[in-house]
Amino acid sequence: MICILAAISFAAIWGKAWKIILAILFFGVIVMIHEFGHFATAKLFKVKVNEFAIGMGPALFKKQKGETLYALRLFPIGGFVSMEGEDEESEDERAFNRQKVWKRFIIVAAGATMNIILGLIIVAVMLGTSHELIGTNTIHSFSENAVSEQNGLRVGDKFVKIDGHRLYSDMDLMFLLSRSEDGVYDLVVERDGKKVELDDLQFETHKVEGVTVITYDFVIVGENPTFLNILKNTFTQSASIVRLVRLSLFDLVTGRYGLSDLSGPVGTINVIVDATEEATTEGDWQTLLLIMALITINIGVFNLLPLPALDGGRLLFMVIEMIRRKPIKPKYEGFVHAAGLALLLILMVVVTFSDIMKLVK
Repeated sequence: MICILAAISFAAIWGKAWKIILAILFFGVIVMIHEFGHFATAKLFKVKVNEFAIGMGPALFKKQKGETLYALRLFPIGGFVSMEGEDEESEDERAFNRQKVWKRFIIVAAGATMNIILGLIIVAVMLGTSHELIGTNTIHSFSENAVSEQNGLRVGDKFVKIDGHRLYSDMDLMFLLSRSEDGVYDLVVERDGKKVELDDLQFETHKVEGVTVITYDFVIVGENPTFLNILKNTFTQSASIVRLVRLSLFDLVTGRYGLSDLSGPVGTINVIVDATEEATTEGDWQTLLLIMALITINIGVFNLLPLPALDGGRLLFMVIEMIRRKPIKPKYEGFVHAAGLALLLILMVVVTFSDIMKLVK
């Protein structure tokens, strides 16, 4: 059934074939950077690497070079670095399981770290190549009869907090305002050098297809790009993306969003395809760069979550090992990761099916 739906959806977007290929390449680069982090640090610490693979499933291409098999696999939904002694006991002195815990910690954390570094680079390129002003969190002006101005905001106010969340960049401003269901916020602004609290401040709202939409009735101050503010905003906007990922996960766990709002590799590639089409037809490369930054930082942050089968789950066991000064028995850790992997694969199947159904519709 999934194969038939996939064929229908692919036929429906056959005109975008080259953009699909480009999107898969973009996604593959993000995966490759992640796995290269594990691979490079393992090689740095002289750990034996049995295989470095991009993609999953049957191998399309493979080449043995030294002790490592390099492979390109059929399904562009991930990749892996297989190290000697990673998931089993090994007597090889260069095996992963025989390394000091701090070395193993660095190797496991390196994948997500590389994704976050890539995200920083993409944000820097996005800001450095934009012909637009760099946004701030300071109000420049209001639209006519602005509700937020009538309720207490003033020109020159700098947003400091929205509903208890500190703002790092103008990206936070749009995201945090969009999370409200009634257009009412508890704000902290900086006014004339002093912090001012504005509780229960109401913005104008209207309904679009049953969804409450906030009316942004103010304009923020923009700054001309310079080396210093590009550097500053590279980190602040990346911090905003990290927080966006964190709050989105929180909203998912608490039921604000459902599984239908999740996207897997199929949905992600479709988003990249749409952004690529917009970039090539309208010249809007900034949106594509932003999406790439969102995806790579998302992958980095998600992988650091302390959940079984993820890098963060392995790191958690290493932290416990550091505290206990001895490792948990490999078979018990293996059971936990195997169960986590099984649940992750089930979730992947459900999300992929949902992605395909969205494409068909």
